[in-house]
Amino acid sequence: METVKICVGGREIEVGMGSVLREVADKIGVVSYEGKEARIIAALVDHKLKSLDYRVFNPHDVEFVSYLHQEGRRTYLRSLCFLLQRAVRGLYPTKVLEIDHSLPSGFYCTFKDERVGESEVLEIREEMRRLVAADIPFLRRKMHVEDAGRLFLSQGQPMKAGLQDSLGRFYCSVYFLDGVADSFHGPLVPSTGYLNVFDLVPFHHGFCLQYPMDTDADRLIPRVKQMKLTGTLKEYAEWCRTTGIQGVGSLNRCLLEGRAIELINLCEARQERGYAEIADKIFAERDRIKIVFLAGPSSSGKTSSALRLAQQLKVLGMTPKVVELDNYFVERDRTPRDEKGEFDFEALGAMDLDLLGQHLNALLAGETVEIPRYDFKAGQPRFEGNMMHLDENDILVMEGIHALDPEMVPSVDQTRIFRVYASALTSLKVDENCVISTSDNRLLRRMVRDNRVRGIIPENTILRWPSVRRGEQKNIFPFQENADAQFNSALLYELPLLKYYAEPLLSRILPSSPAYAEAVRLLKFLRYVVALTPEEVAAIPPTSILREFIGGQTL
Repeated sequence: METVKICVGGREIEVGMGSVLREVADKIGVVSYEGKEARIIAALVDHKLKSLDYRVFNPHDVEFVSYLHQEGRRTYLRSLCFLLQRAVRGLYPTKVLEIDHSLPSGFYCTFKDERVGESEVLEIREEMRRLVAADIPFLRRKMHVEDAGRLFLSQGQPMKAGLQDSLGRFYCSVYFLDGVADSFHGPLVPSTGYLNVFDLVPFHHGFCLQYPMDTDADRLIPRVKQMKLTGTLKEYAEWCRTTGIQGVGSLNRCLLEGRAIELINLCEARQERGYAEIADKIFAERDRIKIVFLAGPSSSGKTSSALRLAQQLKVLGMTPKVVELDNYFVERDRTPRDEKGEFDFEALGAMDLDLLGQHLNALLAGETVEIPRYDFKAGQPRFEGNMMHLDENDILVMEGIHALDPEMVPSVDQTRIFRVYASALTSLKVDENCVISTSDNRLLRRMVRDNRVRGIIPENTILRWPSVRRGEQKNIFPFQENADAQFNSALLYELPLLKYYAEPLLSRILPSSPAYAEAVRLLKFLRYVVALTPEEVAAIPPTSILREFIGGQTL
């Protein structure tokens, strides 16, 4: 038999020509990632994600991945969503499953235009377990777009059909599980037997599909109820439904019909109204509130949100004074270190909480304080005579990642503080069962800004992102419900805008780079989106949050 050599973990392995990677994976069994072992579920072939049914005909560098690797995790979640779709289709052929958005504990799922009863949730869970025990294979076929569109329409999935139609392609990939069809935008696990860790929990009008923790493939992500966040996502989803743009396909159609500038203006007007509503709440309690704290994850538009909220407060006759909490970092040699021995700038201990508390109490008492300016290059706070005093109509607006943490300023009168949480909580979907990750949305924002403002190449932004995400999960997301108001900085037109800027940057990442797999995934996703034209980009107002990332902001 003719053979070919592949390199796995730095070791050459000789396999039969045309062998499938699953044969090699079954012999290896598990792989270790950050010191923890888990079952192999996919592979990076020359840094490109492939399913384990990939056939080897040429020499390749192969890295097998488990759930603990971000690409393995995405493979698992795509497959789990298809398993859910198959269970629903088998039990309730006339109902249409919709996976609406991410929750802290999983995916929020509903039936289209219907509530899901608790008994139905239990039936679906048992059916999913039966399908896992049956170990049914996932199959992929190339289909003509028109045939795929008819198939999806027959299943009550017009968003899937519309997406394929908006792309102008001849063929597309369609996956099948036990006779049920679906479309996904990346590989799946080989069979349902790989998906033995999940749960369904009744929630709101539907249920939450729970999946394993990022750090433990055998334990479910903890259940967390965050009703304020859910309400914000639901409100945005309703607005998407009102505009008629719920998925990427309808968004593409809007742009192709020449309505991009109309959409930009509509989105910006809605966002301005959101800032005004928060300002109204603060103004209504101006005798009590003297400090506004604004928090949010990376690239959520915190800086722009603070400035635009300040504008709305000015309209109401107040005098906002905006200060970044980053000015209260401790000296570099006092900065805590993480488990790798590197400076942990996102830890609460990286801030001079004593000085911050002293300054806030002094300001509330009518005293004058000297606000520091942090010199990041030298790693030192500088006191340069920036004196501050809060007069009767003054209000202090401070933004930073820890602004919702109750441990930040426990000595300050909490009744004098109004807290705002801002994030890009997109409810736009690729189609009925494929949600757009808010993390991906923010990563693209950050990549564009890092390259424009800081000269950071996209590769480094991508490689740094997992560390940023870990910091958010530890320091920001647990405190979202502490907010008095939540602001959604997502805009319906931003993916077409980000494609315009990010696609050329991602295309420069070389196949030899460890960031290549992520670049390929993002490029593949962006290929489903129609980009804005230069004329349409120019129509974005200079006060837009997105100008913080692409430039040209006048705030």
